Amino acid sequence: MHRPRGVTWRKTQVTQNFPRAVVSSPTKQRPAKMAGILDVPKPRINCSMLSQFINRAVCFVGRVEKVHPTGKMFTVMDGEGNAATVELNEPLEEELSGIVEIIGMVSNKGEIMANTYNMLREDKGVPFDLELYNEALKVIHDFPQHYPFQVTASG
Repeated sequence: MHRPRGVTWRKTQVTQNFPRAVVSSPTKQRPAKMAGILDVPKPRINCSMLSQFINRAVCFVGRVEKVHPTGKMFTVMDGEGNAATVELNEPLEEELSGIVEIIGMVSNKGEIMANTYNMLREDKGVPFDLELYNEALKVIHDFPQHYPFQVTASG
């Protein structure tokens, strides 16, 4: 494969990077002190798994249910109909609705401290099937030998 000059390639695990919908808004990020979270593998989880991932980086996909008036917190519903709270470092600068993918750390209280989020646009009238996504999460977590979240060092 031809690699343009100056471009480097990173190995990623295809098994944990589901195809993403088109991002309809720019990615929101926390300050550089948390930038390392984007460089580590992150398990995809739902609400029932939050307590298993305290103080760990995760990826969470859900439907925005309610945004706090301050804009620094919102609630998302997973594919099982359970709610999770997401806390932001900075207030939202845009209206947030629909399906959102959140990358962040799970706090001791079971909240997601967001590092970034992406609003997933539902193109061509085909809605994102959160229940089906949840079933995929179950398969991934039931068969960790086929969907590892840890990157092993190889020569």
